[in-house]
Amino acid sequence: MVQGMKHPIYLDYNATTPVDPEVAKEMIPYIESFYGNPSSSYSIGRSNREAVEKARAQVAKLINCQADEIYFTSCATESNNLAIKGIAWANSDKGRHIITSAIEHPAVMEVCKYLSSQGFEITWLPVDHSGRIGPKDVENAIRKDTILITIMHANNEVGTIQPISEIGSIARQKNIVFHTDASQSVGKIETDVDKLGVDLLTIAGHKLYAPKGIGALYIRQGTPIENLMHGGGHEKGIRPGTENVIHTVGLGKACEVAMRDFKKNQHNMQVSRDRLLDGLVSQLGNKVHVNGNLGNCLPNTLSVAFENISAHALASFISSDVLISTGSACHSGETTISSVLQAMNLDFRTAAATVRISTGKKTTEEEIDFAVEVLVNAVKKLSL
Repeated sequence: MVQGMKHPIYLDYNATTPVDPEVAKEMIPYIESFYGNPSSSYSIGRSNREAVEKARAQVAKLINCQADEIYFTSCATESNNLAIKGIAWANSDKGRHIITSAIEHPAVMEVCKYLSSQGFEITWLPVDHSGRIGPKDVENAIRKDTILITIMHANNEVGTIQPISEIGSIARQKNIVFHTDASQSVGKIETDVDKLGVDLLTIAGHKLYAPKGIGALYIRQGTPIENLMHGGGHEKGIRPGTENVIHTVGLGKACEVAMRDFKKNQHNMQVSRDRLLDGLVSQLGNKVHVNGNLGNCLPNTLSVAFENISAHALASFISSDVLISTGSACHSGETTISSVLQAMNLDFRTAAATVRISTGKKTTEEEIDFAVEVLVNAVKKLSL
């Protein structure tokens, strides 16, 4: 192992990211000195209000919207709840039908299941073998009482990028509100809300090198939405509660950095991901099975199965050296396959052997080469 290399090697950036040093530096004054309530009229309150509005503009710039279309939340889960429930309740007099997909994150799936118990009807669209939703399937699912389409921008497990702009065009033609969970895509691929044609877009701070505990929701101006919480007039009354200034400042800076370094970061993530796959294939050959389509995938994401290997055994075996995640869960000796891999119709053996490896903007060649060595040795040992 190269001297000075952090240990273990972290290759699970789709789960969360470390706080960028520039982000941490930006937050420190609001931890140590600027403690005023942004709603207060005196100077230390006004300075915090200005910091919140600066962050709002930074987030807006990254996704190409107006600053007053950004609403800060505690996380992507809250943003998704606000988007989906808020649209459902605000438009229930027009209809109670919602379209989503079979590969959404639980922060969308569970919200839709809840609404189903409240009298809404949910259409769960299938995906192809790569995890992609067909725009035609979306169009065919639309009914007179359809009030919302919610489809993720890029899948968190296999990295498949969805045809959001095509679906957005359909939604606009039919005058249906369209939401996308862009938690995994912001900062990795372009997320211009006008090009995507979305009315609402979810952002997760901790996937973007900001701290955990902060998120944002883009709401296109004029989109009718019901707020879930009631209180003061914070966030124009849509998300009341005293602002989390420290983390909001962090998210704003993270978006600024992501935009500034976008091409460099995207290139490094993809080069690292591809170097990893090339190293594995060169030594393990056809024992390596790639899930999804790398031609239509997040630049940092690799979903891969190793023939005749238990993903849980592999991840556990290498955990002191390399950190990755699995595509299944194991409870009381029983293996449960993720809903994403099930929807892609992966056979049980392949799904149970699937791991997700996701690189970061500062992942190095040395880290990748070490990870390849560790993974290859582990696969060979575990397959004996």
